[in-house]
Amino acid sequence: MSLSGLHIPYLLPALLLTVALALKAPTFLRAWQDSDVRATTLLLLLAAAVFVSVPPAVIHGVNSVTGVPNLAAAWVYSLLTAFCGSCLAMVVTWRERPSPRRSRVIRRIWLLYSGIIAALWATFLLADVPDERVYDLDTYYATEPWMREHILLYLTAHMVSALVAAYLIWTWISKVRSAWLKAGLVFLQAGYAFGLVFDIAKFTAIGARWSGRDLDWLSTTVAPPFAILDASLVAVGFILPQGGPFLQKWIGDQISFRRLRRLELVLRGVGPSVADARVGVFAPLDLRLLQRQQRIHDGLLRLAPVLDAALWLRAFDAAGAAGYAEGPARGIAGAVTVRAALAAWPPQAGTTGSAGADALRRVGSGESDIEAISRALHRARVVESIRVRVAPSETRAHV
Repeated sequence: MSLSGLHIPYLLPALLLTVALALKAPTFLRAWQDSDVRATTLLLLLAAAVFVSVPPAVIHGVNSVTGVPNLAAAWVYSLLTAFCGSCLAMVVTWRERPSPRRSRVIRRIWLLYSGIIAALWATFLLADVPDERVYDLDTYYATEPWMREHILLYLTAHMVSALVAAYLIWTWISKVRSAWLKAGLVFLQAGYAFGLVFDIAKFTAIGARWSGRDLDWLSTTVAPPFAILDASLVAVGFILPQGGPFLQKWIGDQISFRRLRRLELVLRGVGPSVADARVGVFAPLDLRLLQRQQRIHDGLLRLAPVLDAALWLRAFDAAGAAGYAEGPARGIAGAVTVRAALAAWPPQAGTTGSAGADALRRVGSGESDIEAISRALHRARVVESIRVRVAPSETRAHV
C-alpha cells in the first residue's frame, strides 16, 4: 500500500480529529435525533478511523493479526470510500433545506457507496494477493486480475466524490452569507483539489505499470502527502462551520465572564442575589456567565433607590467631553453612578433617589452596559477624575 513510513503525519490529524469527535460527543448524545449532528459525527468518526488505520505499523498489524496478507488494504479503502460518501452526504445536507428530496438524495448516496464498499470486498476476495505490500500495493498489483479492479474502484469513487462535491460547492458558495460556513467551504475546495492531485498521481503510476513503465514514485512518494492534505483540509472544512461559531461564542463568554467580575465584587456589599443558586467552577461557562449577570442585575436593582439619573447624565456628558466614545462614556458614567450609590447605601427611610427607575435603566439596561461599567471600574483614575467633576460636594465627602 502506498503510504509514507512516517507515522506522525497520519497520527497528528487522527489525534486532532479524535479531539474534535470527543468535543462533539456531548452534542451527539444530547441531540442525536438531529440529522445534521449525526452526519457531522459520522464524518468525524470516519475521518479519524482513516488516519488511525493508514500508518504502516497499523497496516502490518492488521495483516498479521488476521493472517490475511493485504487485508488492511480492503479495510482502509472501505473506510476511505465511506468517508467520501459521508462528505458528499454532508455537502448535500448543508446545501439543501430539509425536504423529502434531500432525504432521497442522501439515501441514494449511501446506497451507492455501500454498493462500492461491497464491491471492494468482493474484488479483494477474488484477487490473488499473497505478498504483503505495505507501501506499494497499488502499483505492485496494478495488473493483477480483480485486484486491479479493486484499486480502480476505490480511486474512481474517491475522484468522483471529490469532483461532485467540488461542483456542488462551486455553484453554492457565492450564495453563502455565513463567514464561518464560507471559510469551511474554502477549506473543502482546497482539500478536494489536493485529493484530485492524489488521484491523478495514482492513476498515472498505475497506467505506467499497464504500459510496462515504472513511475511507482508517483504513487509511493508524491501521492501520500496530497492524501494527508486532502483528508485534513476536508475534515477542517466540515468542522469549521460548526466549531467556529461555538469557539467564537466560548471566547466571547469567557471575556465577558472575566470582565464582569469587578462589577460583581463591587455589588456584593448590597446583599445576595435573589436567586443565588450554587453553580460550581466546573459548570458550563454559559451557565456561570448567566449567574454572574443575574447577580449584577440583582445588585443594581437593590441600588435603584439611591441611583442618581441626573448624576449619570452629567458623568456621561463629562466623559464625552473628555474624548471618550459613547460605549466607554456610558461605562464611565455607570461606574460613577454606582460608586455614588454605594456610598449612599443603605438608603434612608423614604429615599426614592433621583428617578431611580430611570437611573437603573440608564446604568444597566443591557449586557453591554454592565460590561462597560465593569471595565470602567478597572480604570479607577479615569472614573475618579470624572466623579470629581460632576458629583455633588456632599457626595464627594463620603466617597
